Amino acid sequence: MNLKTTRILILGCGWVGEEFAVQCRNQGIEVWVSTTNTEKCHRLRGDGTFAFLMDFDVDKNVPDFLPDTFDYILTSVPASSKNTIETVSHRFDNILSFIRLLQYRKHIFLSSIGIYPDIEGRVDEHFNDQEALNPLLALAEEKMTSLSRTIVFRLGGLFGKNRIFAKYFAGKICTTGEQPANFVHLQDVIQLIFLAFSTDLEHGLFNIVCPEHPSKEEVIIASAAKYGYELPISFEPGQTTQKIVSSDRVIQTLDYTFLYPSPLNF
Repeated sequence: MNLKTTRILILGCGWVGEEFAVQCRNQGIEVWVSTTNTEKCHRLRGDGTFAFLMDFDVDKNVPDFLPDTFDYILTSVPASSKNTIETVSHRFDNILSFIRLLQYRKHIFLSSIGIYPDIEGRVDEHFNDQEALNPLLALAEEKMTSLSRTIVFRLGGLFGKNRIFAKYFAGKICTTGEQPANFVHLQDVIQLIFLAFSTDLEHGLFNIVCPEHPSKEEVIIASAAKYGYELPISFEPGQTTQKIVSSDRVIQTLDYTFLYPSPLNF
């Protein structure tokens, strides 16, 4: 990746998008980002990012000031469970229309392992029971993969920076402690985005999850000890589905070694 001449567009500048924008900018990459948040837009502009307001629920037009050619596009717009299927369909139709007006070398869409149902055992990208997949995420992926040169990353539970697992259970009752942790650290996600953009890879579906899967109880205990949070009041039986999401494909395809192979080290 020739950093001095690289131009990247990030659609949907959430937690991952903003961190990726910061790291791109630190490497001298020209970064354009869309956001629906006015305060964030002003803040990003102040930091040297070309930020603009864009709500794909209502608009699909490319602003006049936006370049029509990018090296890489990262789409991080959510297909949230809070939305109806009609809303998600309209949102991603607008994103499709927007991207099709641009020239680009490669596109990555950030999806979620939430697309998989709660099943027992190991699940990987070969899972193809369409009836069992989350319909909102499946629809978003279907629309995004109709674009050329598109890679889909299904992200595990995201942690890093101020997202500390133990914080969400301090002083509470935990009923999911027996479940395997299908998590990933923010910095591994960022490194894999850079890596996928810089290789010859043009298509593919990849789970982005730590290769190790300790129980959530183990992760909470380790996280609380490391960051000084109170432990849960108790760990009680509850949701015990033993689903493990495999990241073997991305490890093998991109020859990647995780910075954080286990959530115990977050």
